[in-house]
Amino acid sequence: MDLSLRRKLALEIARKIQNNKIKTHPLRQLFWECTLRCNLHCRHCGSDCKNIASTPDMPKEDFLKVLDMVKEKMDPHKVFVILTGGEPLMRPDIEACGREIYAREFPWGMVTNGLALTPQRYEGLLRAGLHSMTISLDGLEESHNWMRGNDHSFQNASKAIEMVCRSNAIAFDVVTCVNRKNYHELPAIRDFLISIGLKQWRLFTVFPMGRAANDPMLQLTNEEFKGTFEFIKQTRKEGQIHASYGCEGFLGNYEGDVRDYFFSCHAGVTVASVLADGSISACPSIRADYHQGNIYQDNFLDVWEHQFLPYRDHSWMKKDECADCKYFRYCRGNGMHLRDEKGKLLFCHLKRLEQQ
Repeated sequence: MDLSLRRKLALEIARKIQNNKIKTHPLRQLFWECTLRCNLHCRHCGSDCKNIASTPDMPKEDFLKVLDMVKEKMDPHKVFVILTGGEPLMRPDIEACGREIYAREFPWGMVTNGLALTPQRYEGLLRAGLHSMTISLDGLEESHNWMRGNDHSFQNASKAIEMVCRSNAIAFDVVTCVNRKNYHELPAIRDFLISIGLKQWRLFTVFPMGRAANDPMLQLTNEEFKGTFEFIKQTRKEGQIHASYGCEGFLGNYEGDVRDYFFSCHAGVTVASVLADGSISACPSIRADYHQGNIYQDNFLDVWEHQFLPYRDHSWMKKDECADCKYFRYCRGNGMHLRDEKGKLLFCHLKRLEQQ
């Protein structure tokens, strides 16, 4: 696969911008894994969350200490806090958490499966300063419930999506995990989301970790993999809903056509996370081997400023199939979450596209 001249020029500009971000590493997103409990049992979950988790919820006061530390050195308005899990709505004090975050002048949002997002809960979150929300919808009723392991999941999630769309009060998108069961209904999912007023739709494909690693229904064929990008590209051209592919993976000549930016991994560059056990990491999807410290032993800001070296210098990734890749200059070895505990690349998007 050869890149067009126009795409190469654009990628060179994006590369220079990313080099500057790596040098300055401004913290822009801070995830808080506020619970490992969940009210669903999803087929593709990478964290194996349960109703009763072995790791207890982090007391909000412990995370707020991190925010107080960040605020001393950074403008809180430029650091977006994202509550994730597990399922954040499993915490009965999630509104109190939001109020405290907002009181410290940090904008905040959350990622939810929507199962427990009632109108009353949503109003409480808005009063607590909620700025953004992402709800997962993985198909029409049968395929979504199959993925989520709950017969009421589609009904609750779709009602929640319609409610948030109708309120028009926050930045909002829906995220869909494309798999072999829902691939052929992507046009119908799109039409459904348009019909209930959604404007922003994000799609992603499963990488082989957690429960998804041994489930063949979650791994697209090479033809379906490429077809997903063709679908997104066409949907963007039609303009009825703003579709985009998730942040992972260098996509060759699809770069610039299926999302609003060119690929780069921002984990540890502009993105950090505090996990449920206090671990300091980047994207919450990254395994424990790449954690950089723990808030109960380390100063978060010291860790952010002086560690994260494996995230900011990807030269160690230039091995195995990446060693002689002519696109390493732009890909930089793909996302950190796609590396196993030994640093081996688990999944190459470009290779799959080329195989097709």
